[in-house]
Amino acid sequence: MADTFIYSPPTEPWLDILYQDKDIIVLNKPSGLLTNPGRGPHLADCLLSRVQAEFALAQLVHRLDLSTSGIVVIALRRKAERELKRQFAERIVKKRYLAVVAGHLAADSGSIDLPLTVDVGNEPRQKVCKLTGKTALTHYRVLQALPSASLLELLPVTGRSHQLRVHMLALGHPILGDAFYATEQVQAAAPRLLLHAANLQLQQPYSGETLQFTADTDFVSASGSLNWPVNNF
Repeated sequence: MADTFIYSPPTEPWLDILYQDKDIIVLNKPSGLLTNPGRGPHLADCLLSRVQAEFALAQLVHRLDLSTSGIVVIALRRKAERELKRQFAERIVKKRYLAVVAGHLAADSGSIDLPLTVDVGNEPRQKVCKLTGKTALTHYRVLQALPSASLLELLPVTGRSHQLRVHMLALGHPILGDAFYATEQVQAAAPRLLLHAANLQLQQPYSGETLQFTADTDFVSASGSLNWPVNNF
């Protein structure tokens, strides 16, 4: 994050709860709220701390970037935490994202299979590296073409840090509003990172029942089209 970054997390609603049972709580995280605490008391307010204020044993099993909005599942019991981490590690959990990217893709659908690693000296940025990178796979599909941008469905198979942001950059189509990877012009095209975790499917940790969750976002309408004033660039 830039030195000028000032953390001012949204507070309304305090928690947007999509589902809750004795084992898990599923929430729609807003853009601008940390999933877990950062370093220092000024970064203590986060999705996890808000949940832990009501459920002391709550633990993260995955996370979203500060600027990414959407579905986060948090375990409320230790056994649930272990089981959910297993599901994420074994890629049982299915995730679907929505994103608005710069420009028009050459193909309406496809896959991005590019290994990722940390960009040493520029942390937390990541980069494509075929020598030392870890396997990263993303499927994509164009949902709507706009004058200078495209609304996409992104289906990550792996869950590397910044995977979707770096994969779209590697295709030459950075996500609008991305302060880490987009040019100043593309970053300024939207007032926030237009990346949202819209759907999540997992197995209930105790019963094994398949659970599916959907979270609305401010930049896509109920009909599935872009609902955001994208600046020309």
